[in-house]
Amino acid sequence: MDAIRLNGVGYTYEDGAQALRDVNLQIRAGEKVALVGPNGAGKSTLLHIMSALHLPTEGKLELMEEEITKRVAEKARLGVGFLFQDPDDQIFMPRVWDDVAFGPVNMKLPPEEVKRRVEEAMAQAGIAGYEERLPHHLSFGEKKRVAIAGILAMRPQVLLLDEPTANLDPQGRRDLVNVLMPLRDKTMVIATHDLSVALELTDRVIVLKRSVLYDGSFRGLVERPDILSDARLELPSVPRLMERWMERAGRTGPLPLTIDEALAMLEDRNE
Repeated sequence: MDAIRLNGVGYTYEDGAQALRDVNLQIRAGEKVALVGPNGAGKSTLLHIMSALHLPTEGKLELMEEEITKRVAEKARLGVGFLFQDPDDQIFMPRVWDDVAFGPVNMKLPPEEVKRRVEEAMAQAGIAGYEERLPHHLSFGEKKRVAIAGILAMRPQVLLLDEPTANLDPQGRRDLVNVLMPLRDKTMVIATHDLSVALELTDRVIVLKRSVLYDGSFRGLVERPDILSDARLELPSVPRLMERWMERAGRTGPLPLTIDEALAMLEDRNE
């Protein structure tokens, strides 16, 4: 089943600026997809459309095989969890517990179910024990995890993450990746500039520049320097290093994308 389907989707803002044109995508339930591209490519706008926060000005959006119109958009949003770039846009309650519980409470769930969901989501997000903490006293990375816990407590079918690792230090980035890695039952779309994170968390990459430039595997993308250049994308450090090494060593073949693949190639050379 397709979790998300876009047919000929375009979006033009009220001032006439065109953010998206003729976007055609099908994302299967349970798929993990990276959405990459330069600044101004329309990644955030596309996520807003996928979450039914915006309706396309052209074309058709379907979520879980239901066409999204103004009439059903509000209900459809309940099945989608959206992580904003800045957690301060998402966190607003006086205590962490209240923030994580906000969604389940407004879903009018029984108190015992709210408690169960909040505890489970906080454990998943690595913030168990933060219940009485004040959100504005938390680090940026901790706020991100609170925002993710609030989403997980609503148990959405689809997760849409807008630059989830932006402005995080290396440990904060690793903590967030560790939170997202186990969520194998969720459909996940991650808009990011960080191809290292995309490579680690997703299996499919979509390059966007108002329309889709590329849709396929990371292996296929690294073999398209024209697309990388047009989208102003830089390969992660491991494949960049191995690309230079292969040139100097006179080696040919697939470019290693991960540390394990790079080690296997280097060990093979030494045998």
